[in-house]
Amino acid sequence: MKIAVAMSGGVDSSAAAAILKKQGHDLVGFSMQLWNQRRGISVDENGDPLPSRCCSLDDVYDARRVAEELGFPFYVLNLEREFERDVVQPFVASYLKGETPIPCVSCNSHLKFASLVALAASLGREKVATGHYARVELDQSTHRYRLFRGRDLQKDQSYFLWELTQDQLARSMFPLGEMSKPKVREVAREHQLAVAEKAESQEICFVSDGNYAGFIDRYLEAEDARDRQPRRGDIVDTHGGVVGQHTGIHRYTIGQRRGIGIANERPLYVLSIDAQENRVVVGGQDKLLSREFTAAGVNWIACDSPATPVRAHVRVRYRHAEAPATITALENYRAHVVFDEPQRAITPGQATVFYREAEVIGGGWIVTNGGGSE
Repeated sequence: MKIAVAMSGGVDSSAAAAILKKQGHDLVGFSMQLWNQRRGISVDENGDPLPSRCCSLDDVYDARRVAEELGFPFYVLNLEREFERDVVQPFVASYLKGETPIPCVSCNSHLKFASLVALAASLGREKVATGHYARVELDQSTHRYRLFRGRDLQKDQSYFLWELTQDQLARSMFPLGEMSKPKVREVAREHQLAVAEKAESQEICFVSDGNYAGFIDRYLEAEDARDRQPRRGDIVDTHGGVVGQHTGIHRYTIGQRRGIGIANERPLYVLSIDAQENRVVVGGQDKLLSREFTAAGVNWIACDSPATPVRAHVRVRYRHAEAPATITALENYRAHVVFDEPQRAITPGQATVFYREAEVIGGGWIVTNGGGSE
């Protein structure tokens, strides 16, 4: 087949390209220039660019080198404007609303796959391949494409792909879906790829130091949006009593314990964030438990929006061990989720994914939680 390969410059996408090349496919590689790391926002206190292991010029260089080693053409797509509009700005806005966003999902579905699928089609390419640890299959009986976990559950990335449309899934290939990470590195070594031992990126690519609040401060300053700068406000208990002060709600997330800055006889956790009142609510760990929440922007992959409640295992963040729940589809691409047992720190802004064994049947964005202990 004629395949467009998304190349990040890391070992996973490079190994995926090597596998497809060995299988005899006609490849063309693409890297995406998404964020200017030298922009004044991505600098340290001395004004020097923060180190980055994702979306940097070094990564583009590594991707180009792999394409040369494997012998296929390579191009760079400059999507900086689209990335800022569709990923960075919503990320900042979400934190300012008291949410805790996960931008990698939107980046995959709204930017990377959307751009590559359109580009591949314009170039007569049948498929788009990436280095994600996931699997996609066509169900001949329903004529729908189905999304599954990667076989290596430690590396599974299906959580980040729940927003993909049927058209995007139809054009997607995940060559690493059946493989383990050690096997992927072995493939890279067998092909003598320069990135075979390259370390993985763990942080959000445009916040390479992991300091989200610092990034938001610098971004708003660079955009001359001082009127949107988070203000000092109250930290209150569950009864509304003031117990301390915060320096901006973007510095807090539900479930947080460290960094609250309040001395108390028992540990305090962030229970909720009220952006309208500019306050952070804290309390005991037991108050973090809740059984239900509402999701918006729900995408059903395995079926159309179900008319009756659905049983599934539901994950409310990437590192959450999914738990059994009942999902009821609502109007306007929303859903109400009720867990069998209370779950900790269900957080607005995070993605929720619905699993049936190894299959992703759908997902959405958490907009409210039930709150209160059970």
